[in-house]
Amino acid sequence: MNSPFPSPAAGRFGRRLTRARGAKVPVTVVTGFLGAGKTTLLKRFLATPEGQGTAVVVNEFGAAGIDDALVRGSADETVLLGNGCLCCITRSDLQLTLRRMVVERERGEIPDFRRIVIETSGLADPSPILQTFATDRALGDTFHVDAVVTVVDAETGGATLQWSAEARKQAILADRLIVTKTDIAGEGAASALAAQLRALNPGATIDEAVNGALDPARLTEPANLERNAFVAEAAHSDGIGSFVLTADKPVPWPAFARAMDTLTTLRGPDLLRVKGFLDVEGCKGPVLVQFVQHLAHPPVELDAWPDANRQSRVVFITRGISEKQVRELLTAVRALL
Repeated sequence: MNSPFPSPAAGRFGRRLTRARGAKVPVTVVTGFLGAGKTTLLKRFLATPEGQGTAVVVNEFGAAGIDDALVRGSADETVLLGNGCLCCITRSDLQLTLRRMVVERERGEIPDFRRIVIETSGLADPSPILQTFATDRALGDTFHVDAVVTVVDAETGGATLQWSAEARKQAILADRLIVTKTDIAGEGAASALAAQLRALNPGATIDEAVNGALDPARLTEPANLERNAFVAEAAHSDGIGSFVLTADKPVPWPAFARAMDTLTTLRGPDLLRVKGFLDVEGCKGPVLVQFVQHLAHPPVELDAWPDANRQSRVVFITRGISEKQVRELLTAVRALL
């Protein structure tokens, strides 16, 4: 009897991958409010052996590309996107830039690169960048976002988080938080800021970097979905909350897919980020699922689970959507199917 899959290495979602990235070029998004120290951190990283082979895409808000000029001498390939934030207006610039870089690399016109770092404007919302990789299938086939890294200034970051919605969202959407300028901040400033950041994003790791000095792995390692720091439900400012949905038994894919279709249709703008592993009925390995607002990344079936825990666990970061509402929707759709 013919197999329902095209090859023994394939599953219902296409070719199984031995890891989430497969052979894709990893992407790290470095964000943080104005003056947080992103460029200093990036220059130090590029000077390390781990930083070699990194292509940098810099987005600045202003008429002159200052950060681009600072970084250009350190990277194998640096590209300056136009003025303004990486938002719906300039997302096409990002797409065109990445496509061009791939073509020029294949032609030998630019050095070969094995990693991309996108340094955003200090006023940027990281969500549209994540949306770009979800909506552009060609980019999604070539690149994979490993982590969102947010840089926060210990000297002024605490006050900025109080008044800036952009700074809070940058912190909330981060996989990793990097606290800078601890050497010049007042006594107790760093610990107070860490407490603020944990309240906003209890799942992210927090590291300190003085003058940009940081373990390079914090910018290169894929984000860990096994983060035990996530609480059942965490309330943030601006009506934003996070929670983790878990399931001990295999999940029927049609029920999950239909429920997420409904959720994104009704509340897409409030579905800030969804990412996690699903134990799907009929699949050998976990299925990596990712959503950014109303957009869904193509699901990816991994070849094996990262450990003995086969429990489904999906992290939701939402605005005004509770864990109870999502669970009830999943239950209702599953019952109907």
